[in-house]
Amino acid sequence: MKTPALVISIMRWFDASAGVSVDGNFVDEEPMRVEWVRTIPFFAMHGVCFFAILTGWSWTAVGVAFAMYWIRMFAITGIYHRYFSHRTYKTSRVGQFFMALWGGTCAQKGPLWWAAHHRHHHRHSDQPDDVHSPHEHGFLWAHMGWITSRKMFPTNYKNVPDLAKYPELVFLNRYDSLVPFLTGVAMFGLGKALEIWAPQLGTTGWQMLVWGFFISTVFLFHGTCTINSLAHLIGRKRYDTTDHSKNSFFLAIITMGEGWHNNHHHYPASTRQGFYWWEIDMTYYILRGFEKLGIIWDLNPVPESHRDRNQIANADEAKPAPKPERESQISILGIPEPTV
Repeated sequence: MKTPALVISIMRWFDASAGVSVDGNFVDEEPMRVEWVRTIPFFAMHGVCFFAILTGWSWTAVGVAFAMYWIRMFAITGIYHRYFSHRTYKTSRVGQFFMALWGGTCAQKGPLWWAAHHRHHHRHSDQPDDVHSPHEHGFLWAHMGWITSRKMFPTNYKNVPDLAKYPELVFLNRYDSLVPFLTGVAMFGLGKALEIWAPQLGTTGWQMLVWGFFISTVFLFHGTCTINSLAHLIGRKRYDTTDHSKNSFFLAIITMGEGWHNNHHHYPASTRQGFYWWEIDMTYYILRGFEKLGIIWDLNPVPESHRDRNQIANADEAKPAPKPERESQISILGIPEPTV
């Protein structure tokens, strides 16, 4: 007996692979339309932020929300992006697992889903197959609409053969709501503990849950998504890439270095995205600190031969270079080819 689609959508709130074959053959066959039932938790997360009207605020709760934004922004930029998506440095299997847990607190799905999708983006940047290109699909869809599409919910494991061999990563990817749920519980517990033992701070369990988890997570989501949308619309092009990626100081600040997006699309294999000393890249500085502690190693540099290649004389008049038959970026992504 076939399971009703409504039931499967609800099951996927808890099990991202419910009713899905892990071979990924179905991915390109799904239509680009919003799956409303599946996205109820996503929209509810935004709605819960308005409960701040009821819980009130305190400097403690706002401070924790601020800290959680930056702590988890690093998890997206330094772990989900520069490690899982591009493998720009190395770590141990234990280190990899704990980094995946850290990334999971961001509520931006599992590490394999994130990496699989991002690798696809680099192979088709600002082309029709790039689901979050503002030039192909409009700003609103590029910023957040794409993530509500039923086409985008499954993980295409063919894009991440190097990661799919680790069962612990597959588990975290499949049950991708588990770590965010525990993070929310931890925020509530923190607020409750402060309410009991440090009442002078003026916070409560519910207040900390709303500010420390929900509001922080929503700001984190939209901060991350500016790279999908705004980083392909505003800023300057230094390199003659095949897409509309641009460098933006403002976006680099709010995303801890990801705003040097044209640099990144020029040479994705580099751990560093601020190629020059004046381009602030907080994620890279923190990763260098982890390297000195021996937690990670073999950070990929930016070869001068690549840094100084294909620079545009007049960035204001720059347009995407023609797309080659086989995208030249693939050879420098630092990741395996998709399996057939």
